[in-house]
Amino acid sequence: MRLALLGDPRGWHLRQLARAARARGHGAAVVEWHTMTATVGGGPAGERFGPSPLAGADAVLVRTMPTGTLEEVILRMDLLGRLAATGTRVINDPRSLEVAIDKYLSLTRIAAAGVPVPRTMVVQRPEDLPAACAALGGDVVSKPLFGSRGRGIERLDSPAAATAAAFALAPGGVAYLQEFVPHAGWDVRILLVGARCFAMRRVATGDWRLNLARGARAEPFAAPPGWVELARRAAMAVGTIVAGVDLLPTPEGGVVVVEVNGVPGWRGLQTVCPEDVATAVVDLAAGSP
Repeated sequence: MRLALLGDPRGWHLRQLARAARARGHGAAVVEWHTMTATVGGGPAGERFGPSPLAGADAVLVRTMPTGTLEEVILRMDLLGRLAATGTRVINDPRSLEVAIDKYLSLTRIAAAGVPVPRTMVVQRPEDLPAACAALGGDVVSKPLFGSRGRGIERLDSPAAATAAAFALAPGGVAYLQEFVPHAGWDVRILLVGARCFAMRRVATGDWRLNLARGARAEPFAAPPGWVELARRAAMAVGTIVAGVDLLPTPEGGVVVVEVNGVPGWRGLQTVCPEDVATAVVDLAAGSP
């Protein structure tokens, strides 16, 4: 199998995927987003893609979703979509990536599938933000609509904090607000790779945020079957076959799905997981369930 790894060649995950692919006897080449090209018409071959490792790939693994101008982002997703339409396997599917990247859109699909989620509101006008916070109980988490690794997340736990956030809301911006779910200082990340499941508990170390990038500690965790089923339903609702699903236990004894990441990392998870995650991802790209 010829595998194209789409992302930053300096990244840890791409190096792990390249190692795992070559260990399985597959060809693996890194392709950077900004090098992607396409040609339409001018011959019998139809659409032609570049660079050559992308054009000749049997499967493409998307490892990062870089920022860019609106034109760049749309073009890159269009290119992935056309690659998939012409028979190249893309993981995750381009449409599922578009859904997963958008926290609001993905959460609506997860909730529509009957999976419990935190109460969430989106507003566009600064003057609507304080009222939305009050409607969510006066203690909310504000997140960028697009983003990961805990960047830009703030807790608005007072009317003064909500008012300050309203003043800070940039023209043309949106506010994505979720009720703060009291927790015992930990949550769970379930990583789904096709039919396989890996899990860890993320334990806070001095911060209410539970992202490893914010200093949380990874611990081994045996996810209850019911939690795994919730994660699978959430990932299915978004359309991802490789998914990082964040679950948070509630004080009432239940669990909510906070979000689904369509380009999940596993560097922290690998430190507490005896199985090689990169090999599982490569095997999935090669056709294993």
